Amino acid sequence: MNEFFSIYTYTPWDKLNDDKLTQIRVLSLKSIFKSFPVIEPAFFDDLVSNLTKYQHYIRIKAIKRIVGPNKEDYDISPWIFIWGMDSERRIYQFLLQKTKSENKDSQAALVALAPPELVKLFSEYHENVILRILTLLNNPVEIKFLFILTPKGKSIAEEQQLLYGSKSELDKLNFVKKLKQMPNIRGEWFPSFDPRCPVCNGIMTELKDYKLGFKKLVCPQCGYEKKN
Repeated sequence: MNEFFSIYTYTPWDKLNDDKLTQIRVLSLKSIFKSFPVIEPAFFDDLVSNLTKYQHYIRIKAIKRIVGPNKEDYDISPWIFIWGMDSERRIYQFLLQKTKSENKDSQAALVALAPPELVKLFSEYHENVILRILTLLNNPVEIKFLFILTPKGKSIAEEQQLLYGSKSELDKLNFVKKLKQMPNIRGEWFPSFDPRCPVCNGIMTELKDYKLGFKKLVCPQCGYEKKN
């Protein structure tokens, strides 16, 4: 069964569409191997070395989303996408996931690849072709161009979650603010339980100068008095 990963990335080398996301589908290596092949740090060391020496080796922050075969969204921070072409105009596309995204010396799993011609090559020669291809990618004479795409900020999925969370919190704050702006008759937040006048329903107040040991309530609206 063929399983595909989808990569959503900017393509800044395409000047007409450099602000638009492009979706690239790559075949999971699980369709060919029992497990994902592990790529040693030495390969990435050579890539970094070529980035500093050759202009046709280019690293760009462009990846915005990685979606797995089961439509699951991944944290994009440990992912790398290699997109190259050799002197014979053959295309190479590899999706890799580093085991430790913050560690430059970490290994990486070779997760998926494209185009179909490359898939056919891997299906026929299996592990024997991996080292030869990786060696080719680090050969500046044989490679016409090689882009190393890395994550750009947060993933689209994470940005949407943050936006939803922010909107939800904002709605709560606006609701509380609205309640505060809707006072009762006495301008208080909570409803008053003070006694009300049986005549006009006004809130009665205690007569402050009444000092005979009894309470005297007076309605300031209609003058009704009540002794307790």
